[in-house]
Amino acid sequence: MVEIESRLFVSFVDNDEQRSWLRSLLGAGNIGVVFTKKDGTERQMVCTLNSEMIPQDATPKNSGRAQPTDAIAVFDLEKGEWRSFRFDSIKSVFTP
Repeated sequence: MVEIESRLFVSFVDNDEQRSWLRSLLGAGNIGVVFTKKDGTERQMVCTLNSEMIPQDATPKNSGRAQPTDAIAVFDLEKGEWRSFRFDSIKSVFTP
């Protein structure tokens, strides 16, 4: 763990336990994620899965589609839109 600018950064290792841990954090509130985008650039995002933090008009409709197991869709609190990233692209998780 490394503390930078009063933020706690934790390395992420892609496995079932870490995926469950991340989903739990996202469901409880907002969390920061550093990941590598498909184009190779690094991105930081503050996001959530907590329904109380997602605007009513942005609440997802149940599409009936199967959700991918290798990626997660989250609500980006800075952009106010849904985004997704692959678990294997996560470099670290931090407290915003």
